[in-house]
Amino acid sequence: MKNNRHLEQKVEKLLAQMTLDEKIGQMTQVRHFDDITLNEINTKFIGSIIHTQGPTPGNDAAEWQAKFTELQKQALSTRLGIPLLFGVDAVHGQNTYDGAVIFPHNIGLGASRNAGLVEKAAAITAIESKATGFNWVFSPCVAIPFNEKWGRVYEAFSESTELTAELTKASIRGHQGLTEPFTVMATAKHFIGDGATDFGVEGGNTTLSLDEIRQQLLPPYQAAIASGVGSVMASFNTLDGVPMHAHKAMITGLLKAELNFGGIVVSDWKAYSRFGGNDIINAGIDMVMAVDGDLGLFQEGVKNGVLNGVISQERIDDAVRRILRQKFRMGLFDNPFPDGSLISTIGIQEHRNVARQAVRESLVLLKNRNNILPLKKDARIVVVGEFGDNCGLQSGGWTVNWQGTTENYKGATTILDGFIKHTAGEVLYDKDGLAGYDNVDVAVIVVGETPYAEFFGDVGGEMNKYQLTLTEAHQQIFETYTAKGIKTVVILISGRPLVVTDQINQCDAFVAAWLPGSEGDGIAEVLYGKHDFKGKLPHSWPKSEADYIGKYGPNYWDNTIEPLFPFGYGLNYNQSL
Repeated sequence: MKNNRHLEQKVEKLLAQMTLDEKIGQMTQVRHFDDITLNEINTKFIGSIIHTQGPTPGNDAAEWQAKFTELQKQALSTRLGIPLLFGVDAVHGQNTYDGAVIFPHNIGLGASRNAGLVEKAAAITAIESKATGFNWVFSPCVAIPFNEKWGRVYEAFSESTELTAELTKASIRGHQGLTEPFTVMATAKHFIGDGATDFGVEGGNTTLSLDEIRQQLLPPYQAAIASGVGSVMASFNTLDGVPMHAHKAMITGLLKAELNFGGIVVSDWKAYSRFGGNDIINAGIDMVMAVDGDLGLFQEGVKNGVLNGVISQERIDDAVRRILRQKFRMGLFDNPFPDGSLISTIGIQEHRNVARQAVRESLVLLKNRNNILPLKKDARIVVVGEFGDNCGLQSGGWTVNWQGTTENYKGATTILDGFIKHTAGEVLYDKDGLAGYDNVDVAVIVVGETPYAEFFGDVGGEMNKYQLTLTEAHQQIFETYTAKGIKTVVILISGRPLVVTDQINQCDAFVAAWLPGSEGDGIAEVLYGKHDFKGKLPHSWPKSEADYIGKYGPNYWDNTIEPLFPFGYGLNYNQSL
């Protein structure tokens, strides 16, 4: 981060006026509901508000802005008038708002390998986040996934360190803008090792050596810092048994001192009560999500820690200095309130066109036997499976709700919509695969994973809801049509590569579509040949479940497991397989 002498003088002047209670308040992030009353914004000197799963701030964007304006006015009425940060998990668009544009999840953007497109998507996310009242987004996730069993693979760009670092820079440029004040503040997450846990367990243990961490996991954070990222979020995982939230050598030693990160290190959910209380403050956490009952525990615990000498005053001042610095960099002291003129930009066609381009460029063609694709415009086809006409199912987790939705949401188009729009022939729809149409030229079978987020999506994890193969029901849909001898094109909707070797061998064409988001009609544009395939695999593709017996799955940097398709594989219309 460039040193700004005038900014630092303003920070130090304000810091010198603050009481201990006011400083601890700045280190506090709570939800706008349940955790706090309106009056407590003043009395507890709250520094940040988070919006996540739960009641929305209002019925539309104007009401969301009005709610955040009310909260901001409370903060500004305090003795020092320090404005609030409003944070949101906008990880593929402003995905908490029904009607915003939803981009493909990062795994799809990784398949596109288009840094300029990633920057545009992030810039639109920033605009639509500001339009709903936010100034801080918890994005991008810059993890390097080592095992597809991890339930957050789709939040990361790629298993490739180099590609992830490149797209991280683009994402931060898009979110924050190229000059100060920021559009919104971006967050690189989760520091460090979240995707590299043994056996792909969310919040599990990472046993990589420090050299491996530096070589394979650290470069995206270095890229983020070089791009001026305003915040870094700590990870739920442990590193050789030490919780990352309490890992002083990594947070204070590596991130802050060695890499010279001058922004905010923010905790993840309920970290104070989960990871040792004041240990996380001493390790270098600057702002704490004091949610779900942690508010009093956190504020009282930190105050007592300072008074008892467990936490130094210097550590508190370092935390608050970093928070104030970002608030000044963002221009919040001059413009603390939401911009009502941005409301009209939410979900506009210009934004959807960029998202549709992202859908097209994220598609990876794994097989195209006898050039069955592109489809003939006059072909009689049937789109098969409920995923074919459900924008919630095609969008994955972190869409409208934390765990996603299985319903259609505002403004989106489904995959079926696209086929109907672009055909000159007839398009039938077989929702459950039971109709078994015979008199069609091609069956487009859409199958995949239902939405999930975080540990809910771990394969074999505590929820035990997901597997590395297609469900029996989806395998049956596939077999119903292949048994008829009908030409089959498979579109896989998933947050990770799955073990689908049998299906790939049996079908005529196979497309990895990842989690395309709100513009599902972009898929048909490619399958009908209006655009060619551009996507390349951001992950090595597994050949069997046996690939996951060890700690990790197949990866481009590990030649001990031979993948079915290597990292970077992807056909186009000049190739056939």
